[in-house]
Amino acid sequence: MNFAIIGSGVIAFTHAQALTHLPEHTLYAVCDLIPDKADAFAKEYNVSKIYYSYHDLLLDPAVDIVCICVPSGIHGEVAVHAARAGKAMVCEKPMEITPERIDHVIAEVEKAGVKMQCVFQRRLMPTAIAVKEIIASGKLGKICLAEAQLKYYRDQAYYDSAGWRGTWELDGGGALMNQGVHGIDLLLWMLGDQIESVYGRANTLSHEIAVEDTSAAILQMKSGTLCVIEGTTSAYPGFSTTFGIYGELGTIVFNDKNILEWNFIHPEETPARPDTGDAVGGAQNPGNIGIYGHICLLRDIADAVRFDREPMIPPRDAREAVQVICSIYESTRKKAPIFF
Repeated sequence: MNFAIIGSGVIAFTHAQALTHLPEHTLYAVCDLIPDKADAFAKEYNVSKIYYSYHDLLLDPAVDIVCICVPSGIHGEVAVHAARAGKAMVCEKPMEITPERIDHVIAEVEKAGVKMQCVFQRRLMPTAIAVKEIIASGKLGKICLAEAQLKYYRDQAYYDSAGWRGTWELDGGGALMNQGVHGIDLLLWMLGDQIESVYGRANTLSHEIAVEDTSAAILQMKSGTLCVIEGTTSAYPGFSTTFGIYGELGTIVFNDKNILEWNFIHPEETPARPDTGDAVGGAQNPGNIGIYGHICLLRDIADAVRFDREPMIPPRDAREAVQVICSIYESTRKKAPIFF
């Protein structure tokens, strides 16, 4: 398959590096509105075709799959045009910055009958996969409490490095929408539960930006489980993303690198501890994100096209985390819980 990357910012390099591990596929084209950025990216990764308009790129019949790596608030625009051009695509998180805009993209993708992969690479963590299976099997009993600690650090220079960062229009939010969306998606995916209500606060405390850099929320799940989410880009020097699952029959706590707690009331029924796999990274620097998940997701979208099947993370799977984040923002404005 011929891949093309639209947008040559930080995350585009992760996609390009992942493709170097997939020799059966080719990074065929790159596009950026800023010619110097596109040219430099193409030179670094030996890309044969360079475009300065994604509309021109989408007209190229040699392009099989596009990787959407533009600012978050433009994801939907590019995805809709890619769908109408008949291109399969990989879209970075968040797929769009409101549930309504996600619904519009889903409708266009399904109407066009193209394949779309959404990037939530934490779902590829072996520990997360094992925890999801354990929760579903009932080996933890009723889940009483679940938590996601998303305590990252970004300095002011990070937000000043690109005009779209830290804006409602193009970033869609701050610590939750940009960084925390991965952890929120993973927590909800592992639980496999429905949300009843969201109550949260999102504040701007340590950066000169329009969006939040510090937030906390409680989710009431329909099963009765309470979920606590903490998200910030103000926690120096940045800490490993940590998840805790507390059930009637045991506790599992893990972070990006290690399993911290793996305790079950009945030792003879304790599931085997999984291999923790490659670290995800990115708590202190977005450039330190591991590429294992991207390798898997890029390979999977190509296979989905080849064998005409659904990709691993289709667009409908990308909606819930954004809905939760937007509900936290709404709860902050209304100072009241938001009911689903």
